[in-house]
Amino acid sequence: MNTSQIRKLGVPEDCVAAAVAAIRSAVKSGACRGAELPRQISAVLERPAEHLTDAHFGSFAAALVAACDVAPSEPIAYRVWGDEIDAEAHAQMRQACRIPAARQAALMPDAHLGYGLPIGGVLGCENTVIPYAVGVDIACRMKLSVLDTAPETLDRRHEMFARALEQGTCFGVGGQHARRQDHAVMDQNWSMTRVTRDLKDRAWKQLGTSGSGNHFVEFGLLTLAAPAAELDLEPGVYVALLSHSGSRGAGAAVCSAYSEIAKSRLPARYAEFGRLAWLDLDSEAGGEYWAAMNLMGDYAAANHEVIHRLVSALLGATIIAGVENHHNFAWKEQHDGRELIVHRKGATPAGAGVVGVIPGTMADPAFVVRGKGQAASLNSAAHGAGRCMSRTKARALYNWKSVRRDLAKQGVRVLSAGADEVPDVYKKIETVMASQQDLVEKIARFDPRIVKMCDDGSAAED
Repeated sequence: MNTSQIRKLGVPEDCVAAAVAAIRSAVKSGACRGAELPRQISAVLERPAEHLTDAHFGSFAAALVAACDVAPSEPIAYRVWGDEIDAEAHAQMRQACRIPAARQAALMPDAHLGYGLPIGGVLGCENTVIPYAVGVDIACRMKLSVLDTAPETLDRRHEMFARALEQGTCFGVGGQHARRQDHAVMDQNWSMTRVTRDLKDRAWKQLGTSGSGNHFVEFGLLTLAAPAAELDLEPGVYVALLSHSGSRGAGAAVCSAYSEIAKSRLPARYAEFGRLAWLDLDSEAGGEYWAAMNLMGDYAAANHEVIHRLVSALLGATIIAGVENHHNFAWKEQHDGRELIVHRKGATPAGAGVVGVIPGTMADPAFVVRGKGQAASLNSAAHGAGRCMSRTKARALYNWKSVRRDLAKQGVRVLSAGADEVPDVYKKIETVMASQQDLVEKIARFDPRIVKMCDDGSAAED
């Protein structure tokens, strides 16, 4: 048996050497060989205390027992912005702060319960990456494009804008265009890992689509009260296109595959961390995940680029300015003189002068923001309004047709969506923004007018 096969059986990383020694001893003596070896390793894994006196596997059993007896680290402290954060999100954050490699952490004002790390959680680790701290939808991101279209056209030619959204992208878990779209990202090296190689065809079919859950594409009015050098625009009101989605099924598959590898290598003493299982960046699997994650980042950016290209072309408009950013990703950054892997799961990069987009709801504004570089937040800010109600509860509580009529009265036309995404299932974006005035400053406001989302009831974690 080789070390890869040993790890697949669930042997913790710090017990692999003891397992190898045990196997060599058993094979050399003729006590155990061939198909008997994996069965014996599994038996020791299941009940190590019963094998402590075994002539060949006793040391391996002792290593497993010792690993189980070592308690995880004491949690590091984390800073919190905002006071409307549920207890479950705080519990997840405290758990993440007990990871041995954790060095600094923060919780954003839109935080709520997620998988592993809470959404709105920021975690800086040393030489360690955690797939579920990046998230299922790797590189979920925002993109805003300012168009050369006159603002009054948005009301006067409403159907033209609606048709551009309907025909320019598609939604849903399996959503794909009838014809494959072109983009240079598909010429990149998708064979860098087995996982990405197998995903290439699926990713190409879904290029330029928007997924499910809280993902959207919408037209609205962007208002600049003062000159914005980053946008190279004068003060005024502009028509803009705003989208929110990520790396689709490909990103989810990368997360799932490498999280399972991480969990299989999690030392027994850290079994409680589950979905927070991590990979050492110096390991083969860690390096593979890092490369695959970055490819998914490029793919997600391409996804948005294709959407904006198609929708603006259908409208007959030219893009004259734009802003975009990831908010489910991990970055190598310097903090306090050391390199950290900064996981932002549902958090916007907000280094000094860094520009990004923080959306509200289909009825509330989004904001183009400039980061202030707050060290205590690991240069991060909220990624949106943040849910305050589960999807199940929302579907039981709200009648979508009624909500849609109310939104229309407010001047917002929703082409498609579901009751699980009505405005009231989110925190108030103005409250979130007020809670992070030391993290970002507003430089423009986007008010939605025509919105398209998935309406099949499926959910994406973000």
